Amino acid sequence: MQPIQLKSIGDLVREMEQDDKMGNTKTSKYVTYYQRKNLDQIDAYINSRHISGSTDALGREKPFFNIVTAIRNIWYRATDIDRKNINLTATKKADYVLSMVANILIKKWMRKIRFGKFLNEWGRVQATYGGAVSRFLEKDGQLIPEVIPWNRIICDPIDFDNNIKIIKLWLTPAQLTENPNYDKDMVSQLLNAQESRETTDGEKKDSKGNYIEVLEVYGRLPLYHITENEDDQDKYEDMFCVMSYVVDNTKGKADYTDYYLVNPIRKKKCLRLDNLIDEDGRAIGVGAVESGFEEQWMKNHTVKAIKDQLDIASKLITQTSDGSFVGQNVLSMIENGDILIHKPNQPLTRINNQPDIAALQSFGNEWLVNYNQKASASEAMKGETPKSGTAWRQTEAILIESHSLFEQMVENKGLSLEEMFTDFIIPFIKKKMDTSEEISEILESHQIRKLDTMFLPAEVSRRVNRKVIDNVLSKTKEDVERGDLMTPEQQMNMAGQERMGIENALQQMGNQRFIKPSEIKTKTWKDALRDFEWNIDIDVTGESEDKQAILSTLNTVLQVIGSKPDILEDERARAIFGKILENVKAMSVSEIAALESPSPAMAAPAQQATNLEVK
Repeated sequence: MQPIQLKSIGDLVREMEQDDKMGNTKTSKYVTYYQRKNLDQIDAYINSRHISGSTDALGREKPFFNIVTAIRNIWYRATDIDRKNINLTATKKADYVLSMVANILIKKWMRKIRFGKFLNEWGRVQATYGGAVSRFLEKDGQLIPEVIPWNRIICDPIDFDNNIKIIKLWLTPAQLTENPNYDKDMVSQLLNAQESRETTDGEKKDSKGNYIEVLEVYGRLPLYHITENEDDQDKYEDMFCVMSYVVDNTKGKADYTDYYLVNPIRKKKCLRLDNLIDEDGRAIGVGAVESGFEEQWMKNHTVKAIKDQLDIASKLITQTSDGSFVGQNVLSMIENGDILIHKPNQPLTRINNQPDIAALQSFGNEWLVNYNQKASASEAMKGETPKSGTAWRQTEAILIESHSLFEQMVENKGLSLEEMFTDFIIPFIKKKMDTSEEISEILESHQIRKLDTMFLPAEVSRRVNRKVIDNVLSKTKEDVERGDLMTPEQQMNMAGQERMGIENALQQMGNQRFIKPSEIKTKTWKDALRDFEWNIDIDVTGESEDKQAILSTLNTVLQVIGSKPDILEDERARAIFGKILENVKAMSVSEIAALESPSPAMAAPAQQATNLEVK
């Protein structure tokens, strides 16, 4: 029997729903935080909707002068990270080729599940709300990442990770019935209970038509909910269940019936919240829209005041003390050329109702400037032309200063992605590596050069040795006694021919390479990468590169090397060149390292490369 002091999952869910609707969090003496109200206000503003109604007290429509969407788009672009910025790095020199292979496996997964689309949606939600909730689930043998919309999430407003998370779904009876993971009996009972929810007049009580609300519950809960053993009340584990409930108010109070479509089961954490910048005292960070709550309200208020003045100014209003004009309308009762007769000294005159909106416009612009400063969105970032006489160096300095905040946000996004790969993606890829299938990838030029340099000696030796062995096996005993075998000079000539043949074949393939874990069919990628340390690296600078500066730097470096080819013989000059290229993001560290001339010391890594077969 369930202990009295232990609440059911259904009761916990309803408490969280109530707190989400009505609850607030006092973060300090003067600050009270309403999470759901904030989320609803963000959603309203980004869709150009007033939270106080679309009309004023007189029924006149209120304009919405949207200033938050442009700032949100700036945040979205300035903090963007692409698939190409995600790479695995080798922790040891001998693992360089293995790191390329691991990168190929990761990029293959990213292409297959369209990880770039996930990154775009993830970044857009972060820019809008300040944070985004993502979920990683395995479905049909594939790991699927998805971003959960905030209007479907219920979570604790202070601590996301250590409390229950609820995801709302609205499913049709057909979807409920066809889901193989749902308990068929519970689905049937739920559908019957939903059908019986009618008024005495036979009308449906629900306003969502044929959709039924289903709740997915994630969280660390007492083990009792699984075992129903009273000794497990104080033992907590990560759990998951799917439920719905029906409320009956006919007896004067709410009577709830819970339906568990998936009973509580153990499940590893699959939800995570990633903020652009974490805020103390609240789970969700502050996004571009929330930064402009006050400014958006005041801008709308100012535009409404301007609209009211312009509405009055658009009217033709006249005045006179002559009573004979009472009830007449200038527009409908006077034609061109009509002569008006009025009493002496009582002419018909027009009222001066021209508006004076300059002060209101200036007032509204002050709020807009304040918002731009708060959001680090300069005029140049919005594509506006600088004022006449503004020096380009000043504009460039403003851009650099504005980007400094976004660099912090992008760094946080990079750290979040590293955790995603460490916690979810890399473990999944490791599970799927028990195969020996051939993989292919379009590689960068420096990767091609490094891979071919390490592959060629081993492949030439393999082919020459095979031919030497075949030559020996084809000889008779008498040939061997006479010394009629392949000479070292012949072997060297053969090695040169084989090398040329392999190089020609590789050149015809361009930048594409086909790689297998080994010539041995039973050896898998799991075996080949057994000792490789999966160290993920996110290039957080790729989106904000100054292409013009990069091209200028590369052109200057090329001119210097062209005029003094031996300058790179000096280690100090080579180090300076490398640092210049690295700092302007013209070339990565791995690209610079790959440009170094191969030395005889390459024999050791070449031996390691024989574990892979490259075609």
